[in-house]
This record gives sequence, structure tokens and C-alpha cells, in this order.
Amino acid sequence: MHLEILNSSKETLDYEFHGDPSDTSLLAIIGHGVTGNKDRPWAIALAEALEKAGFNALRFSFSGNGKSGGKFEDCTISKEVKDLKSIVDAAEEEGYHRICYIGHSMGAAVGVLATAKDERIELLVSLAGMVHTKKFAEREFGDQKPGEGCMWEEEGCPLSQAFVDDMNKIDNVLAKTEKIEVPWLIVHGDADDVVPVEEGQEIYASAYEPKEIVILPGVDHVFNGDGLGQMTEAVISWLKGHSL
Repeated sequence: MHLEILNSSKETLDYEFHGDPSDTSLLAIIGHGVTGNKDRPWAIALAEALEKAGFNALRFSFSGNGKSGGKFEDCTISKEVKDLKSIVDAAEEEGYHRICYIGHSMGAAVGVLATAKDERIELLVSLAGMVHTKKFAEREFGDQKPGEGCMWEEEGCPLSQAFVDDMNKIDNVLAKTEKIEVPWLIVHGDADDVVPVEEGQEIYASAYEPKEIVILPGVDHVFNGDGLGQMTEAVISWLKGHSL
């Protein structure tokens, strides 16, 4: 793919395509979490592993993150759902017949909300997926004042009132599972100290079939060390079983 992709606010979405552009049977779209971007090690490793396994993959940065247009202060889950729609629109324009969305952390919450209303997403993968958005904001950023503080003390990631309000309004994504009937893989490390593994187990229990959960022992939120290979293997193995 060589399209310029703009979101609904006319901001450019930076992306990297991996694979064979002549094969439009399936595209795996990879979305990152809060304060992340398309160039996080886990995202690059997953995209490269997917390409090696014969799948096309596209990793992108949500608006306001990485090299995408827009301001970080405007980043919210609700806006990122619109960003993902723009990516799916572009894939459809390129002739892709099936879309698999793979979201990490907050990007996984985006995936739940998007898949619940976009029938073009036929396969869903949640990696260390955030479920309770309000609790997450309170737990991680409750000691910071919106408009003044930063997320995890990263100066380039100011905590905005828009972000907090959106997290509080969504509260959690559990109710959306009743609208998701596509195959769904949930992968979570049991040493995740950002999004507890219990959230992955909770949304798995709430989800409809067909569903699968893989708990990775001793693996953290971003799949460091051996977790990276375990995560990519779980995703590729599952995708091979649902790619026909």
C-alpha cells in the first residue's frame, strides 16, 4: 500500500506495510497502546513475523502519536476508533477482502469498540487488552492534573482533560462484547503490571464464541524477552486457523 491515509480530521496517519501488495486476501492491521506508536519493538516484530508467515500486515500510529499528524492532547479512545475506521477504509479501497485487527493495550479497547460496529473487521486480536478504561486512568494517572501533568512523566505525552473525560465516559468495554461475533483471540501475560491479566480473563469470559485465550507465564505488558516470540507464535498459529 502506498496511499496517503487521512483520518476524519484530515490528519495524516503514518503507517508501514509488510507483505505482498498483490495479495489482497487478508490484511492484519496492528494498533498500539497509549503513548505508543507503530515502531514499538513488539509491533515491528509481530509485523515481520506475520510477513514471514505469509500474511500481509500494516502497523500504524494513531493520530498525535509517532509521526502521524495531530496533537497528542487530542488522543482519546473515541478518536482512535475513527482513526482505525480510516485505515480500514483505505484497506477496502485497496481491495482487501478480509481485515484482522490486532490491538495492544488501549489499542485493544479501540479494537473492541470498532469491531462491535464495523462488520469489515472479521478477525480480532487483543494483546494485553485494556478493559476498564476509567480504572486505568485513575490507577495510572490519578496523581496528575489534566492540563498540567504528563503520562508516566513523559514530557511529550501531556495528560489532557479530553483523554480523562473519554476514559471515564467509556468506563469499560465489556458491554460491547455482545455485539462481537467474529473469531477473537486474547493474549495476555500474567506478569503484566500495566493492565492486569484478570482483565483479559474477564473479557474472555464475557465474549461470545468463537474465542480463544492464551495466558503467557511470566510475560509483561510489552512482551519483553521470550514473551515476544511466544506472543507472535500465538497470534500466527491462531491466524492460520482462521485465514481461509
